[in-house]
Amino acid sequence: MSYINEKINQLNGLSLHTITTSKFKTNTIVLKLLSPLNEKDVTYRALLPYVLQRGTQSFPSSTRLRSYLDELYGATLHVDLAKKGENHIISIRMEIANEKFLSNKEPLLEKGIKLLAEILLHPIVEGDSFNEEIVTQEKRTLKQRIQAVYDDKMRYSNLRLVQEMCKDESYALHVNGEIDDIEQITAQSLYKYYQNAIENDKIDLYVVGDLAQQDVETYVGKYFTLNNQSAFTPVTAKNVQVKEKEVIEKQDVKQGKLNIGYRTNSTYKDNDYYALQVFNGIFGGFSHSKLFINVREKASLAYYAASRVESHKGLLMVMSGIEEQNYNQAVTIIKDQMAAMKNGDFTEQEMSQTKAVLRNQLLETIDTPYGLVEIVYHNVVAQIDRSFDDYLNGIEKVTKQEILDIAGKVELDTIYFLKGLGGNV
Repeated sequence: MSYINEKINQLNGLSLHTITTSKFKTNTIVLKLLSPLNEKDVTYRALLPYVLQRGTQSFPSSTRLRSYLDELYGATLHVDLAKKGENHIISIRMEIANEKFLSNKEPLLEKGIKLLAEILLHPIVEGDSFNEEIVTQEKRTLKQRIQAVYDDKMRYSNLRLVQEMCKDESYALHVNGEIDDIEQITAQSLYKYYQNAIENDKIDLYVVGDLAQQDVETYVGKYFTLNNQSAFTPVTAKNVQVKEKEVIEKQDVKQGKLNIGYRTNSTYKDNDYYALQVFNGIFGGFSHSKLFINVREKASLAYYAASRVESHKGLLMVMSGIEEQNYNQAVTIIKDQMAAMKNGDFTEQEMSQTKAVLRNQLLETIDTPYGLVEIVYHNVVAQIDRSFDDYLNGIEKVTKQEILDIAGKVELDTIYFLKGLGGNV
């Protein structure tokens, strides 16, 4: 029996993904809109979902909408934004009780799908414009979200690494857009952008729960009527000529932030992606990894030291917090760990431990409906059809030689260090 039972069909201008499972007592509906990252639209796109969730034509205020969600046995509604490779993704997520488990058989799934359709297709509109007051309020909140990244030096240093590393690439853009572009957005120009997105984005709707596929198709066919002719396909990463560089920035910080970016030259769609996951797990992904043990534990150089892979852009990023006088030593030890990976200086035990942790992590992820959706959505972005079972088996079968092969493709691109105003680094 496979772990995930996903059925996909095209309906009324969107891709409908029905995932039937008896694992959850609620039904989860997730709408995803995907478009290429670009400088002209990124801030519009960052603002849009927060305006959409403020109300609909039937529920023309946040209070009315939230009150209706409460009536639906405490249904929840959230929006968020993500970057996957050079694609910008809006998610609108709803979780609602499954009427199967209620004494009152109210048609909650149908009501949930209808409401989500209304949030997307029938927002609060005045003529050819969104509501002015709502847009003004959400612009102010978006500024605060962007500013919060600058105030959180861990997130800021990661942002700056990406900006320096991907200077002439769309991936350098921040998921929340640019603070300087917010003011020029009007309620009218945002509505015009919204109309364009509805017509041209790649739209995927996920419905997860203990439900009948036929019911889902009936409700979606009834309420989601889109004039979406999108021939758009997600942007795939291109290999880039790497020129190693070092960037040192000074700010009033007490703890230095050392972030190092590598190009992996492998993404989710590639066959060697499994080996990349195991490689990263041994190198810096977990508490048993080389970075954690050698940089943090043995040398006591870092408050934290870890690495992560960006699956659709082909980046591997090391993050660590250090005292600035330890900069050169920390960089040397991190480079040494990468050299050890390239030289095959890791054991069968490290490999099997990493595979076991990766497997547990993946199984934990699909134990939540949102995690499950994120796992299967990778296929949409990568334009492949890889089952979850294939993913687990692929990781299990990775050999030492495959890890060495992927290690040989990893190239150091950028060393970024955020340090205090004093010091000599």
